[in-house]
Amino acid sequence: MKILKFGGTSVGSSDSIKEVAKIIADYHRKGIDMVVVCSALSGTTNKLVEAGKKAAANDESYLEIVKSIEVNHTGVIRDLLETKSQSKALTHLKLLLNDLEDLLHGAYLLKELSVRTLDLVLSFGERLSAPIITDFLNQESVPSKCVDARKLIRTNNDFGRARVNFNITNQAIQDHFGNQDTVQIVTGFISSGDNDETTTLGRGGSDYTAAILAAALNASEIEIWTDVDGVMTADPRKVKSAYSIAKLSYQEAMEMSHFGAKVIYPPSLQPAFGKNIPLKIRNTFNTSFDGTLVHHDSVPNGQLIKGISSIQHVTLVSLTGSGMVGVPGVSSRLFGALAKNSINVILITQASSEHSISFAIDPGDVKQAKNAIIDEFQFEISRGRIDEPIVEMEKSILAIIGENMRHTPGISAKLFNALGKNGVNISAIAQGSSEINLSAVIDGKNLSKALNAVHQAFFVSDTKTLNIFQVGVGLIGRTLLKQIKDQTKFLLNERSLEINIVALSNTRKMLFSEDGIELKDWKNTLDESSTKANLKEFVDEMIKMNLPNSVFIDNTSNPEIIEYYDQILSSSISIVTPNKLANSGAYDNYQKLKRAAFKHGVKFLYETNVGAGLPVITTLSDLKYSGDEILKIEGILSGTLSYIFNSFKTGTKFSDIVLQAKEKGFTEPDPRDDLNGMDVARKILILAREKGHSLELSDVAIENILPKSCLEAASIDEFFEKLKEADDDFEKLRHKAESNGKVLRFIASLENGKASVKLEAVDAEHPFYSLSGSDNIISFTTHRYHDRPLVIKGPGAGAEVTAAGVFAEIISISNYLYQGIKNILPQQNGKY
Repeated sequence: MKILKFGGTSVGSSDSIKEVAKIIADYHRKGIDMVVVCSALSGTTNKLVEAGKKAAANDESYLEIVKSIEVNHTGVIRDLLETKSQSKALTHLKLLLNDLEDLLHGAYLLKELSVRTLDLVLSFGERLSAPIITDFLNQESVPSKCVDARKLIRTNNDFGRARVNFNITNQAIQDHFGNQDTVQIVTGFISSGDNDETTTLGRGGSDYTAAILAAALNASEIEIWTDVDGVMTADPRKVKSAYSIAKLSYQEAMEMSHFGAKVIYPPSLQPAFGKNIPLKIRNTFNTSFDGTLVHHDSVPNGQLIKGISSIQHVTLVSLTGSGMVGVPGVSSRLFGALAKNSINVILITQASSEHSISFAIDPGDVKQAKNAIIDEFQFEISRGRIDEPIVEMEKSILAIIGENMRHTPGISAKLFNALGKNGVNISAIAQGSSEINLSAVIDGKNLSKALNAVHQAFFVSDTKTLNIFQVGVGLIGRTLLKQIKDQTKFLLNERSLEINIVALSNTRKMLFSEDGIELKDWKNTLDESSTKANLKEFVDEMIKMNLPNSVFIDNTSNPEIIEYYDQILSSSISIVTPNKLANSGAYDNYQKLKRAAFKHGVKFLYETNVGAGLPVITTLSDLKYSGDEILKIEGILSGTLSYIFNSFKTGTKFSDIVLQAKEKGFTEPDPRDDLNGMDVARKILILAREKGHSLELSDVAIENILPKSCLEAASIDEFFEKLKEADDDFEKLRHKAESNGKVLRFIASLENGKASVKLEAVDAEHPFYSLSGSDNIISFTTHRYHDRPLVIKGPGAGAEVTAAGVFAEIISISNYLYQGIKNILPQQNGKY
């Protein structure tokens, strides 16, 4: 025999009751013996509570609530039942509602609603629904009978949470079901106490009814039918990648339920669990899905944990003081005082020094709990031995659950790693000796981000996700988006990496989409956005979204954006940027950003500041941290200036080469922005700071190669006219160098803590002599690379290589965020 329990959402409307009837009819056709337990129609119990409160408050609007209950049930009857059957059902409905109205009128007159009366009021929900379902099943050729559970389940008179007298109850159930040949539709939640007074079974009451019946009848299985596909790995409202758990042990289900999984309430199922009766959670509206099986033994699922549960709103209370150390009985007094005031404690943790005890409670109990503690410890508090309780509001609890945890080292490290790298601070930690549950108290505002980060770490590690917020969709920005689009499939297959473009902004519009912006048509989507671009609002929205594994990409040269870098890093969001203004601005700001990234456990990456796609900063860092002594850095750090001087040969004019470079798009709109050496100065300054020198931009000696007349030209055309007048001077420099077997190169250098940028002539022995095209080249002379410097050479400009450099740093962040997974997860077919 099976016990089928249908919750309120399963009987929430006439359509859903039809689905319930299909399930019962299918079982009946297959010859499966069953007993059906049904709840009140969805929302009815809440309405009954509200009506009771209104009546006790002498508020006549309770009549309107009763009327709404009548309208709802009348509508269901008319939708489900044939005309010939409606009259009897409507009459029964009206008689029950008359009784309800009389009961509430008494509360209205007395201005009081006792717990005994409330139990009777609440009983009407199931007493109204069960007959309707029974009538419809009979109409659908499923012989059924409505059973009032008050005739079967006997309790004491502890109204609101009555205790069952199992000896009497079990006998009554067995006697009733001994000779039944019809499907019994039993009212859930309700029972009867002494003198046949109506009682209720408390939270999870309908589940409790099912469990009591199952235990008494030695049922083969209980099926809880609801509106979700079983117990999920996490709250699907917060974690979109959550999925159904196939099997859970009783203990695992108990823990999942305690920490927020509302599908079942295991304490109410204890009678069935005591007899090892398995429980299955099924979806009324997705009968093809097998749901979750809860039974005695835990079954490995190939994962480190079974699920992640959470409680959105809790308050953390801490009792501290030196007077607690080594004093026996403090915990007993503390929790005794809370128990006397009926305050439920959700989580407890104590420092090993015995200096503090912290516990989580419902926010509604805070005032009462604080007063209870102060009353209990008033002597110690008055003498300064114990401090007044510390109350931290707006907290949440996140708990990872699974019996496999006790056998696997590194679980807690994985949890805290996922939280830490997403900037989620932990206020308290608790773990039982059974190691089936590891709980952390965190700030409530971070719960959604924490759930997603932890869920991804434990359940979808094969699909690592980065959430990208990009400002700047010019040449570099749109090239980066194309590269990401082109590599999407490869990254997913080879690196299990998904790059989710959450937000884009240009100078006119900005666009946000938590589910990701489709890259096939991102430009039109952005253009059609109704949201005007605003940097502050962009940053505020990014921080407000609070997504895990977030990365901010600045593909601009906008000085305004860098003012938000500190705020972004301090919000635990990594930054990748080719914008060199932040790192070549004031040294104090450079240091502040580095500290912010370190403090908040995120990355601030800017390899493309210096060499576009070349690994210049990475190499410098590797040399420094491996203990090598960097003696000198030299570099041609401008692709534009590299092209100009590599092309400046016999038979050419300097002004023509510069014009040619401008026409090819190698220079800035005003070539003076390249030729004045400021861009190169910023790059060597960044390298100097990365080496450890606290230099400012003004400390970089820049040799001006342009005549004053060129610098002061009023327009670009006038600039080229003045530059032509200087062709002879540049030719003299070139000829002199050539006569000495040398070539001209615009070189930045750092030596003995001094940085400079100047035009130099180098001979064939110098590594920069044979440079061609627009390549960049950097030479590191170190203690290890002394006689033959370490040289890095390659394209130093262009959207493709710069975007590729940004792309590479995005991927490196994914490696950082998910490092450690391979150390814990089992390997299968070469993948983790």
